[in-house]
Amino acid sequence: MSTEPETTEDAEPRTPGADTAADAPQTTGEDVDDAGDGTDADAAEGTEAAAGSEPAEGAAQLSEAAAELAAQRVERERIERRKAEKQAPIAAGGKLSGTAADLLAAVRAVESGEKPMATAFREPAPAPRRAAPEPVRRPQPVAAPTAPGPASAPEAVEAVRALLAGAGAPEALAVQVVAVLGEGADDQLREDPWQLLRVPGVRPEQADGFARVLLGAECGPDDERRGMALTVWLLEQAAVAGHTALDAPALTAALAQRSVPDPDAAVQSALAEGEALVFQDALDSAPPAPAPASEDDAAEPQERPVRILIGLERYALAEESLADGLARVMNSVPKEDGSAADWERAAASAPRSAGELIRAVAAHGLVLHTGGDASRSETAALLHAAHALGLRGWAATHTSGGRDGFAARLAETPDSPTDGAATGVATVSGLLSGTEGPGRDTDGALDLDVLVVLDAPQLDVETAAMLAESLPDGARLVLSGDPGVLWSAGPGRVFADLLAARACPQVASRTPDPGPIGELVSGVGIGELNQVEAPGKEVVIVPVRDAGEAVHRTVQLVADSVPRAIGIPAEQTQVITPGHGGAVGTRALNTALKERLNPGPGRFGGFDPGDRIAYSPAPGRTLPGQVVKADAEGLHLECSGAPVVVPKERVEQAVRHGWALTAHQAAGLRWPAVVVVLPGDAAAALTRPWVYTAFGRAERHLSVVHGVEQALPHAVAEVPQKPRTTRLQALLAAQAPTAG
Repeated sequence: MSTEPETTEDAEPRTPGADTAADAPQTTGEDVDDAGDGTDADAAEGTEAAAGSEPAEGAAQLSEAAAELAAQRVERERIERRKAEKQAPIAAGGKLSGTAADLLAAVRAVESGEKPMATAFREPAPAPRRAAPEPVRRPQPVAAPTAPGPASAPEAVEAVRALLAGAGAPEALAVQVVAVLGEGADDQLREDPWQLLRVPGVRPEQADGFARVLLGAECGPDDERRGMALTVWLLEQAAVAGHTALDAPALTAALAQRSVPDPDAAVQSALAEGEALVFQDALDSAPPAPAPASEDDAAEPQERPVRILIGLERYALAEESLADGLARVMNSVPKEDGSAADWERAAASAPRSAGELIRAVAAHGLVLHTGGDASRSETAALLHAAHALGLRGWAATHTSGGRDGFAARLAETPDSPTDGAATGVATVSGLLSGTEGPGRDTDGALDLDVLVVLDAPQLDVETAAMLAESLPDGARLVLSGDPGVLWSAGPGRVFADLLAARACPQVASRTPDPGPIGELVSGVGIGELNQVEAPGKEVVIVPVRDAGEAVHRTVQLVADSVPRAIGIPAEQTQVITPGHGGAVGTRALNTALKERLNPGPGRFGGFDPGDRIAYSPAPGRTLPGQVVKADAEGLHLECSGAPVVVPKERVEQAVRHGWALTAHQAAGLRWPAVVVVLPGDAAAALTRPWVYTAFGRAERHLSVVHGVEQALPHAVAEVPQKPRTTRLQALLAAQAPTAG
């Protein structure tokens, strides 16, 4: 690494430990990309509103985003139907029916003596639980995506708008309120003003103020409606932070912090009304019980301590459906289908790591494959082997850019498949919505034999459940990705839970990422921030003193230094920063970069033709692109060569300028050059996975605008991924034996 003046003409090299500017503004938790649990705040805010997204009026066919959202709704409905058909209660627990008080009382007995948690969402990883596995079921066919329902009735919107205005609330929320609550939303709000909390972005203090206006003297912190609404809101916020459930003590403590006088009663009300579910997992790490004092004592079964978890039904069903689907995949591959010799010949002719992967896939329905970008050559070799055996193999990536990159790599490999119907690459969203991929068979399952999912750490529980349930019997599933990168923007940590569960074979790539950038990123992955030799200025450190200098250096690097000294144009250089807000967040950097690279009046919602943008068709997904034009239809974009039209009313919510992104938005993508900006006020947001993800987006050149001093090596060495509370590992322990 170097601080080369040729790359930053007037940069002033500094020694580590120099003072940072005291006047750098602080970045708030809402503005920092990873302030909660590595979740992009703006993407996660709309998780619950995804089903309410509407297509452009008069559209002749579904857009990719609309098709994806419709497919998600159909899949959730199918999962819920399957859940309702089960005759026996699920092993992990179920909706309370008269036992809520007993379970919640057990919490105090289980947790007695422990210090309450300081925050609501920082729990240790869940311990495995023991339970009898359920019989594996073949999923029912997945129905074809259908168009979203018609737009909200203008009368309903106007009624809500008038109610909001009369209570001093923003009238702009009217459309969202009707989308969430449906027809008669105004009456629902009059009956229960705290229903306003169901609208993404509304906070408890705002709902309390709204309730005070509507209810007057009847409004109080002990209102049962308030306690129930806050319980659901806290669980939604936990999902935004990546959790699929919360420990009951953490939930009640958070309710108490928000002035709910009887948190236990609030949780019981939510459980009794079906707003949430309760689960109990055995704590296998509990100390052994004392020896029985008598034979009578020995005859009595010893009660095992349990962990009480509270979660929303949506994520509980998805996690259970995922566990069921993965168990079916693991158990449905034919053990002796006569192809073992063919698989072995393919493995013997492949490089070492690729051969290991091919052998594992030959014998198992589910395989985990770990490695960096270079390891994708091994998954490409696997698809070639499957094609040679006459199998229909497909790869799925998190982003369209990743899809195009892997398709190019697949085509460059010797003896690459030429039959496009048998082998191909799609995005995960396109595969599920039917806009890409092989389509579905007569049973509604994906029409393939082998599916390789790249960028597997980006899978949230709902997407992973839809993938698993969409596979036909006998199909092989490979989840491939780098375990060091940030987890998914949505709830869950699917890839990490599967690795920890050890329920299936794991193949670790031995193919290192090349060059100085690969060496630097590999060191970060094991907690070391190493000096690397970069004779071609592959890695450059640019020290800065304050926020203003950080913005100035970033613009200088993108617009001038990198194109001139490295030969990479500005349009192939991506800026990555920890958050959206603050003096050096994406908003500030995009404003400065637009002024330099594409100045204009921003006549359409702040955008002009030629602007680089980040389009979010659904929560947790980012498509980089460029503005083409704007007209009465909306904002016309080009994303990975495909035209996209964003209706005018969706622009503010779904489109941002894209010269600068957060690490979560950039996950799954790579650029020839990357400028990572680390302002002083973002030090608290840095973790090893964040640094690993941001640095790993660069292919040929990485510049680091460095203003966090020793916070960077500290984050790399000592700050791991923030924990998430999930149930998948426990569910897998009940479904399948542990692989050695």
